[in-house]
Amino acid sequence: MELKNSDLDKELLLKMYKTMKTSRRLDERLNLLNRAGKVGFNISGMGHEGAEVGCAYAFDLDRDYALPYYRDLAIMLAWGVPVRDIMLGSFGKAEDPGSGSRQMPCHWGNKEHRIPTGSSPVSTQYPHAAGIAYGAKLAKDPIVVYCSTGDGASNQGDFHEGLNFAAVHKLPVVYVIYNNKLAISVGPELQYAAAKLSDRAIGYGMPGETIDGNDVIAVYQATERAVQRAKAGEGPTLLEFDVVRYTSHSTDDDDKLYRDQEPLKEAKAHHDPVSLYEQALLDEGFLSTDEIDSIEKEIKQVINAATEYADQASMAEPEEALRYVYDERGGQGNG
Repeated sequence: MELKNSDLDKELLLKMYKTMKTSRRLDERLNLLNRAGKVGFNISGMGHEGAEVGCAYAFDLDRDYALPYYRDLAIMLAWGVPVRDIMLGSFGKAEDPGSGSRQMPCHWGNKEHRIPTGSSPVSTQYPHAAGIAYGAKLAKDPIVVYCSTGDGASNQGDFHEGLNFAAVHKLPVVYVIYNNKLAISVGPELQYAAAKLSDRAIGYGMPGETIDGNDVIAVYQATERAVQRAKAGEGPTLLEFDVVRYTSHSTDDDDKLYRDQEPLKEAKAHHDPVSLYEQALLDEGFLSTDEIDSIEKEIKQVINAATEYADQASMAEPEEALRYVYDERGGQGNG
């Protein structure tokens, strides 16, 4: 991982590091809170942080839209969503800005940060991303849309319809597949026959590229190329990031029932994206051990404060479950 030859300044490199570390520590906390009975559900993104952060920071995070999938915790943080907001959503509290406690944890959404809410059926965000990009193109609004999913969801119909529409109309979308080769519990041999999922781009007339998701800089550079294509009116790109999922599919799953644990132990010990990036920063003089300790302390304080706040925050009133379901205009009609 070449940092000094990447043309990325120290400030951005360290910002990416802090986001990766925050995502890892927050993910760990959410899993612990689930086991403690405080949080009902978590879908971990541990092992994906390098790809998510490298990808996110190639976008204009103040203007561009994100349609993430459930493992995209680091994407949410990079797009500016505060740790407190993540916690409020995970605890299912009334103040949750994503849905006011109506949505499951990890089904991301945040209007302020241009993140339309996700749904439980996987890959439905792919045509949604194309729709947002189409609207932006008609309005001559120079935004780019990020849209992602896992390898399993890339086999669904919505995925292909979204890519086809975006390619035909040359829409400014960067489509991403995080390929951890599991699709909950099913290996590639039962998922797809293609050598690479990025090869699917050929059928839609768009570029496709497969990148090592542990190489933060390579991911950033590939995404930047895709973003620049989109801004130049050249249409969408499909990026596939090879990653390792460090946990079970969710806190309701036990991957020991279907997964060989030895390769997972090897990946955690020698190919952890957070550790690899941290070591690269140390080796090239962008970071010191004292700074690592300081960053860890700061992140812990933020997560502790967010946990305490969300734990004590009020639950939504029962009648809130009926809001936005029925017409609330009291017979005023459509006028």
